[in-house]
Amino acid sequence: MAEQSQLSPVEHIKAASNYLRGTLKESLEDNISGSIAEDDTQLSKFHGIYQQDDRDVREDRRRQMLEPDYQFMIRARVPGGVCTPKQWLAFDEIARRWANGSIRITTRQAFQLHGVLKHELKPTIRAINDSLMDTIAACGDVNRNVMATVLPESSKLHRKVFEDACAVSEHLTPHTRAYHEIWLDDGDGKKKVAGTPQQEDVEPIYGKVYLPRKFKTAFAIPPRNDVDVYAHDLGFVAIADEKTGELAGYNVTVGGGMGATHGDPATYPRLADVLGLCTPDQVTAVAEGIVTIQRDFGDRSERKHARFKYTVQDHGLEWLHDQLEQRLGYRLEAAREFNFTHTGDQYGWQRTDDGLWNLTLFIENGRVADRGVSRLLSGMKAIAGVHRGEFRLTANQNLVIAGVPESERVAIDSLVHKHGLDHHAKAGPVRLNAMACVGFPTCGLAMAESERYLPDLVGKIETMMAGHGLAEQGVTVRMTGCPNGCARPYLAEIGLVGKGPGLYNLHLGAAWDGSRLNQLYRENIDESEILETLDGLFARYAGERQDQEYFGNYLVRQGLLDSNVKESA
Repeated sequence: MAEQSQLSPVEHIKAASNYLRGTLKESLEDNISGSIAEDDTQLSKFHGIYQQDDRDVREDRRRQMLEPDYQFMIRARVPGGVCTPKQWLAFDEIARRWANGSIRITTRQAFQLHGVLKHELKPTIRAINDSLMDTIAACGDVNRNVMATVLPESSKLHRKVFEDACAVSEHLTPHTRAYHEIWLDDGDGKKKVAGTPQQEDVEPIYGKVYLPRKFKTAFAIPPRNDVDVYAHDLGFVAIADEKTGELAGYNVTVGGGMGATHGDPATYPRLADVLGLCTPDQVTAVAEGIVTIQRDFGDRSERKHARFKYTVQDHGLEWLHDQLEQRLGYRLEAAREFNFTHTGDQYGWQRTDDGLWNLTLFIENGRVADRGVSRLLSGMKAIAGVHRGEFRLTANQNLVIAGVPESERVAIDSLVHKHGLDHHAKAGPVRLNAMACVGFPTCGLAMAESERYLPDLVGKIETMMAGHGLAEQGVTVRMTGCPNGCARPYLAEIGLVGKGPGLYNLHLGAAWDGSRLNQLYRENIDESEILETLDGLFARYAGERQDQEYFGNYLVRQGLLDSNVKESA
């Protein structure tokens, strides 16, 4: 760990916070401002909250000598992306009552609410807690929402993987009582006796200052890589027994991460490495071991260098093997072969081995709202009112209505059509594989538009591709308003990363299966330059591609990108 004098400011804030309490209570009681204290903005992230303001009106308010239009984003943990209809209805009510009338499905299979005001934070979080969900560790320097391939009931293996994902999520949840004290007025969960000193919190995994930066974990089941497992700090790739089809173990992947900083070559996206194989009963111990290695050796002096990917890059896999063996008392086995085929979702109805049906709906950029003829929020409320199964949030911001009996398919279909939820049947393959982060107006890091802009740009790309005879060709397009990578743009065949208002860096050539990063192709270009560049490449692709060859693979094969880019496996 860095010397005390070398610690980043956030490390000092965490150390002085009394296990994430800080002065959050006092900030909430301050009625003068719609914001919270500066140090508390760091601590609130651990509680699943980001302070934001409406950037569309920021300048007008400044001219009027008013403080920014402060509001808060709240993120709820949804391990494996699974929630009940009752929980969906609870979030629907919360979104209408305290947020901006929309629910956002994130790229980490979680719920986000936007536009919550400071004085409504406590009732909002209490309502989330009453729905048997929480927001603790949805953000902050801890392990965040654990992701897993959707449709866990499709086989015995899927069910087991989902159970393991939930177990890891529970095991790595912080122990501090600060969340219950601040948001639920729960104290230590017991009636205090006068004169009895309060027992100090203990964080057996994280320690008093938690991790150096955020930490992300995902479970994948080949051949589907819908969670983009290589983009995560820690991944578990399920390996099935060749004879029985049951779970034989997990290949453990380490050191992935998407974030970077423009103009800083010391920061970069990185794909995870395969470390080795663990057995199913070793999963939580391995997860804890990896997290504690990052706790002990992650960079606490420079936050741009604090993600686990840099720890792995700086020390190497052999060092990591040795460190993990010291903690576990055994060494991981050699990894086993596996193969991914795609990263997207499979839309429409699918039947699983339990005889039930699952309907995957396309939710553009994950935004569930009533807008125009598309009444997504109202439609999902109506479906949640009659559905007896579950809902699954995908890592691609889409939604699965899971566990539908044959006898109820017609009723679900009727509600889907009535409310305009059947975009999956109407949208083209480019739109169905596109993703964007929130961007403007609420994200404080955004440099350019993303969620509000990508649908229009996709339409122009689709028109262009159709002109080249590529209307049915799927291409992954992902856009972020800044280089932090929330929509995983560096794993898209066409990645657009915000550089400034109306300007983007164009990255090209990632693999369809998520096994290869793309490359920076053009820098700081506007829409006309983006379309002009893609038009020329699509023209060549249409005439020179091989049978069933994806766009990213074509660009690499033809040497149209950096010469050091290698073919994906």
